[in-house]
Amino acid sequence: MIGLRFLAILSALLIAGCVAAYLVSSDKKYLRWAFNVFKFAAAGALLFFAVLIVERIL
Repeated sequence: MIGLRFLAILSALLIAGCVAAYLVSSDKKYLRWAFNVFKFAAAGALLFFAVLIVERIL
């Protein structure tokens, strides 16, 4: 659980850093990075919660 919390905090910080870099430099690549990190973090969270739900059902 500590590892998952660490990954969640790390991805949130990475997204915030990418958005801040975009605001400073106006370079769209930072928004693409932020969106990609968000997609993978959301997919990981959905997978994690799906495993918890399946575990609860069985």
